[in-house]
Amino acid sequence: MMNSGLSSAARKRLASLMPGQRIDPEFALDIARSGSVHELGDAALRQRRARHGDKAYFVYNQHLNYTNVCRNQCRFCAFFKRKGEDGGYTYSLDKVRELLLARIDHPIREIHIVGGLNPDLPYQYYLDLLALCREIRPQAVIKAFTAVEIAHFADTWGRDERTVLAELRAAGLQVLTGGGAEVFSAAMRAKLCPEKVSGERWLHIHGLAHEMGIKTNSTMLFGHIESWEDRIEHLNALRTLEDAKPGFVCFIPLAYQTRNNELGAAGPTGEEYLRMIAVSRLFLDNIPHIKAYWAFAGIKAAQMALWAGADDFDGTIVEEKIGHAAGADSPKGLTIAELTEVIAATGFTPVQRDTFFEELGTAVETSHTTADVGR
Repeated sequence: MMNSGLSSAARKRLASLMPGQRIDPEFALDIARSGSVHELGDAALRQRRARHGDKAYFVYNQHLNYTNVCRNQCRFCAFFKRKGEDGGYTYSLDKVRELLLARIDHPIREIHIVGGLNPDLPYQYYLDLLALCREIRPQAVIKAFTAVEIAHFADTWGRDERTVLAELRAAGLQVLTGGGAEVFSAAMRAKLCPEKVSGERWLHIHGLAHEMGIKTNSTMLFGHIESWEDRIEHLNALRTLEDAKPGFVCFIPLAYQTRNNELGAAGPTGEEYLRMIAVSRLFLDNIPHIKAYWAFAGIKAAQMALWAGADDFDGTIVEEKIGHAAGADSPKGLTIAELTEVIAATGFTPVQRDTFFEELGTAVETSHTTADVGR
């Protein structure tokens, strides 16, 4: 094991952490900065195995990014287009139907829906979009929209957020996605995404969803211009909300993608990615799952992340757009056979799940690949 900058007392404390034991932000910052990636990974692996054994979860899902037209102009985003800009698109409901029916013989268990804040779309579009997904895929869980989109709906059409969530749920929404969190620091948001809702409002909307019985995911975008202090502050805000209003299913550390955006930051190294996964598992004692999102991290880094505290690999996806617009070099989709192969190669046991992490066993691969489904 490599030497680290931890004090002997801190090293001993890290090595002796019990499963589920809470650590304070000061200790988290110390080990994040000074612990070796091996020490962090060993401690996080113990926590991960205490919770999930050697299971590594995946889901048979399909992403539906209904528009890339967005009134916000986040500095790290390569996905958005301004209204009227070349490359901008918005799916009609007929196009959505076509995309869903193209894979109707595949056992899709989750539809993941997010998009830009398109000022020209009426509120009814979103209700009809959910209803259409529910009609075509009644057995799939509809995981849709970020807190940023919920705020956009509320502000644009003069509704309160609780009403928006209730109306979307009646149309088919079952789980809220974790996007739009970026990093909660007000100073960082002023530099990264000044048009976007505040971190406080993001947390408020997720807390409101939890109060209403709507489960949600959570994220953090890291590896750009934020500090470890910003990261720990972000994790602490999530943990505090979960204590007060439980409902988070999973946390996803999203590695910043470096291309085709104006931010121009370097992005995290592989070592930094594993360190972030491990610290997340150690700190978020009340959030059950940590996702190694292969579409952003890449297959190899996601495989290593299973040994650093992550227990979920995400899913088939079909054609990931947001990270690939910013230069992600991972595949745009994986088949079930490919997913189970890359998970099994790590020594962990691939387990198919639904959105709520109910185990479905291992899937029998269909004869189709993901390569023939465009958007």
